[in-house]
Amino acid sequence: MKQIRLAKTAGFCFGVNRAVNKAFEIAGTGEKAATLGPIIHNPEVVERLRKAGVLDKSLSQLEENETVIIRSHGVGREVYEALEGRKIVDCTCPFVAKIHRIVADESQKGRRILIIGDPNHPEVQGILGHAYGPAVAADQQDALLTFLEKTKKQGEPPLSVVVQTTFQKKSWIKFQQMIKKLYTNVLFFDTICNATACRQQEAEKLSKESDLMVVIGGKSSSNTQKLYQICRQYCETILIENKTELDNYPILRHNRIGVTAGASTPADIIKEVLNTMSEILEKQGEELETKEEELDFAQLLEQSLNEKLYTGKKVKGIVTTVAPNEIHVDVGAKQAGIVPASELSDDPNFDIAANVHVNDEIELIVLKVNDQEGIVTLSKKRCDAERGYDEICKAYEEGTVMDGVVTDVVKGGILVLCNNMKIFVPSSLASDRRVEDLSTLLKKEVQFKVIEINERRRRAVGSIRAVLNEAKKAKQEAFWNEVEVGKVYHGEVKSITSYGAFVDLGGVDGMIHITELSWTRIKSPEEVVKIGDTVEVYIKDIDTEKKKISLGYKKSEDNPWEIFKRDFAVDSVVPVKIVSITSFGAFAQIIPGVDGLIHISQIANRRIDKVSDVLKVGDVVDAKIIEVDYEKKKVSLSIRATLEEEKPAPVEEESEETVSDYAADLEGVEGVTVE
Repeated sequence: MKQIRLAKTAGFCFGVNRAVNKAFEIAGTGEKAATLGPIIHNPEVVERLRKAGVLDKSLSQLEENETVIIRSHGVGREVYEALEGRKIVDCTCPFVAKIHRIVADESQKGRRILIIGDPNHPEVQGILGHAYGPAVAADQQDALLTFLEKTKKQGEPPLSVVVQTTFQKKSWIKFQQMIKKLYTNVLFFDTICNATACRQQEAEKLSKESDLMVVIGGKSSSNTQKLYQICRQYCETILIENKTELDNYPILRHNRIGVTAGASTPADIIKEVLNTMSEILEKQGEELETKEEELDFAQLLEQSLNEKLYTGKKVKGIVTTVAPNEIHVDVGAKQAGIVPASELSDDPNFDIAANVHVNDEIELIVLKVNDQEGIVTLSKKRCDAERGYDEICKAYEEGTVMDGVVTDVVKGGILVLCNNMKIFVPSSLASDRRVEDLSTLLKKEVQFKVIEINERRRRAVGSIRAVLNEAKKAKQEAFWNEVEVGKVYHGEVKSITSYGAFVDLGGVDGMIHITELSWTRIKSPEEVVKIGDTVEVYIKDIDTEKKKISLGYKKSEDNPWEIFKRDFAVDSVVPVKIVSITSFGAFAQIIPGVDGLIHISQIANRRIDKVSDVLKVGDVVDAKIIEVDYEKKKVSLSIRATLEEEKPAPVEEESEETVSDYAADLEGVEGVTVE
């Protein structure tokens, strides 16, 4: 039994698809335009564009008022300068544009640039054109060794290394190992396109399991040549540009045939090749088994037989009927077009009647063609998502912050709707702190960064935490530029420990030690503050090396000694509360934070042997402030001073009778006169 298997990622990559679609879109408008060099390294696509009126030209061949389409390979700075004043449609692949930015940034830092790639390839030539200093490209070991030896003799200046997006992954690893052995002052940037790496891995796996590999693509295409070189290591391999070349190869003698295609190979050419191979085998009476990979072979055959409509095709339709559960559209085919309500939008609040009207023209993607029932099922949301996917990919390459709304909570995270596409955000990246219940994020507007693109499945992974961390970092930098001792801040209490409270001052945490929380002695910071409280603090101390901030919370006007100084004076009599008793006296609280000592000699106006005979803890008594030492924070009190002094017992007055009696007794005594 003969078997044909198609690699999952065969055909156009994102960058090529984007460039080709844009070129044909411009051709469809009738606008006078030209591509700066072949749009892609595929002669059939270039010929189709030529017939549509878009030629490939050099810089000197461009005509006046001609729109210039920059192909996915990109160009150097000098080309942009030469095109100044012209209308430009820049279709540079985002992955290539990323290398341009790296090379520009690294060379402006004074680093030398090494590009691992074909020096004659337009992508590499464009990358070289973005360097501000010395830059060289090499794809052979001899050339690389010569460059490294020469550079080492110059004192081993700092070196930054990038790699052509379509370079073979295994060769790139070997080059890195070689450079590391010979050069120490080097930075590596792995800029091989994800789609390229994935395509190469799949081609290698498939070729190991096949008797024959058919690689489809332009013979001048770098990534197609790489696929051919990989596959031929493991089995017989042929490279063809279209179905007509199959006649030159005896495919019948092979049982297991694998098929892959370069990133610049259109899907319809792949379909034609597969269809032709199937016909060749069937004519010889061979039983054919097809394997479903990413693109189902049987589906490809069905699509090739249906020239007008096939699954995945983009079409434009005119709305003819609007119903609560679906809309009907005319797509210019014999089948009736139906768009179910579920395929109109992912927005749960989408109102069909308010957003879709009869005679509206909308873009759609074919989901299913049913000739027996005479209908074609279409999707608007998937078409919108594909357009949004381009923006998402661009945001991924440029590190742009995106806005979206949380629409779903799913296993392991949430889905954020952005540009008509749902981005998966893992729970660990949904916030800069642990979120116990992800449903609390539903319907909230969030900002995120795209951190991963799965081109094969056209899906993306986002991170809300990345945006929050960047914002926090920016706040931290601003904080450290402005912070100074004594400056007052309002912050939120983030955490509490036994020794203090940590306060967020705007991206930077500072600590209030427990002794700084209150003028009075406390056992726990929670007696004063709680998590989530907004507090006013001031910078008490800064450790810039360790990035530590000590905060003050107590205010001078709340200092008990300042209050005491303001409200009390020596000789004042105040009520005080006994708080402790010692052998030499008792301590009494005047106000919270200020205690005074009542010496045993000042407790009563009589001698006492034990303080506890007169006072006990908790008693409230009047005492007189007799002395204050503000420097040592000591107050002397006296209860005795508030008591009246004991007077001697009064002498009783003698009655007249007593005096008379006394006088009578003395009468007649010599020398005494009684009056």
